[in-house]
Amino acid sequence: MPDADSARATAREAIALLTGAAGFTEHRPPPRPLPPDGPLGWAGYDAARERASARTGEEESVVYGTGVVGDRACVLLSFEFGFLGGSLGRNTGDRLAAAYELALTRRLPLLALVATGGSRMQEGMVALTQLQRVAAASTRLRAAGLPQIAVVRDPTTGGGWATVGAGADVVLALPGAQVGFAGSRVRPPDADPSAYSAEGQFAAGQVDAVVPADELAAAVTQWLRALGPHEDLPAAPVPRALPTAGAEPTAGAGTGSTAGVSTAAGATPSGAGTGSTAGVSTGAGAGTASAAGGGAVAPLPETGREAVARARDPRRPRAEAYLADYFAVRLPLHGDRSGATDPGLLCGLGLRADGQPVAYVAQCGTPTRPAGYRAAARTVRLADRLGVPVLTLVDTPGAANDAEAERAGAGAAIADTFAAIAAARVPVTTLVIGEGGSGGALALAAPDNTHLTVDSYFSVIAPELAAAILKRPPSETGATADQLRLRPQDLVDLGFARSIAG
Repeated sequence: MPDADSARATAREAIALLTGAAGFTEHRPPPRPLPPDGPLGWAGYDAARERASARTGEEESVVYGTGVVGDRACVLLSFEFGFLGGSLGRNTGDRLAAAYELALTRRLPLLALVATGGSRMQEGMVALTQLQRVAAASTRLRAAGLPQIAVVRDPTTGGGWATVGAGADVVLALPGAQVGFAGSRVRPPDADPSAYSAEGQFAAGQVDAVVPADELAAAVTQWLRALGPHEDLPAAPVPRALPTAGAEPTAGAGTGSTAGVSTAAGATPSGAGTGSTAGVSTGAGAGTASAAGGGAVAPLPETGREAVARARDPRRPRAEAYLADYFAVRLPLHGDRSGATDPGLLCGLGLRADGQPVAYVAQCGTPTRPAGYRAAARTVRLADRLGVPVLTLVDTPGAANDAEAERAGAGAAIADTFAAIAAARVPVTTLVIGEGGSGGALALAAPDNTHLTVDSYFSVIAPELAAAILKRPPSETGATADQLRLRPQDLVDLGFARSIAG
């Protein structure tokens, strides 16, 4: 399948790129002839269809059937853009509905290779209502716990993007593809063209990864392995504690200490929130100490102020190190699907060295923004629907509290994350790896399965803010940290956490 600057691939070429020698078995719905010139009697419509068929060798704008990608069976549907711009008419709707039903009947994932200009003008409202059929079919598949992956090709616009494309659980895009609800002929003349590109949609959190064509088969294979369907998967194991690089931290370590409690470094780890090649990253995945740069796990902190200082020490391992140590393969889910991203929160699905899939949500030590909470809730709900256990890594001084965060709906986003964790039927495992700052951290914590590292703390609010609320001078911040009983061992004694990871 060539990238956007090359000739467009046909529907069957797109399928062959993914199935290779494994092949593809085409299915067709029962024939349902259209009236002359279609449901509207549009003059010349039959002739246009005949020309499209002669040019492409296809009977309609969608081809569907079963195939194997890598080692995973799935139902594939692929749009033929050469057939009337890949547009959706009544017969296209028949094929799309049949593809979803085939996936439902055989309990297979659905893989859609999309290239469409939207609804077919020559069929009017009959064409437009096919979007409702697709939405209903997609909803039935979702309710059955079966995953949907969309690969959006050039172009993917209109109702095809708003249903088959953007409605999928995971959206991958080819580089340079035109992607957006508004096609090139109907958008404002002064519109920024980058907003309607694969890369622009990725930046806006609407696409999970932009994948070059020669890496697509490998990426889709890994996604199919991670998404399932699965049955009776065990809970995500608690990650092992990673050592702090270099010398052990002491009370006051970190930056800008005030009364024995350091202020948050707020460093984002290398690779946090970035789109890796093909949307797939690999890690040690076997518990290797090298992920944290060596050193030894420190003893428990003696005081609350020491616990806070150690959690804020920039030398301690962050989310990226833990994820690299835990997973052999990571598949990022990118964005909140509402137009924003948070580079300080990593979400996705991963495969451990033994092949077990686990969904992950990991804070990176920065104040979590509303987009991060929405992405977290999206990830937890997807995992819950597919029966995949969840791992959360908690590390934030708290939720972002600036005016922009409030305008972006911080409260509602945090509430939705609390609700997603509370409603999850799959097991959720939490490891607090650094700062546990108030409700912004608690929203990602499993109520009955939270664990801590020795260089972490959890508090009703940051000690500095607690002192301010209690009208204490800054000089009493350290004493306040001690009183809050926020050390790892305190949190186990209080019943908040189950264990301290070793």
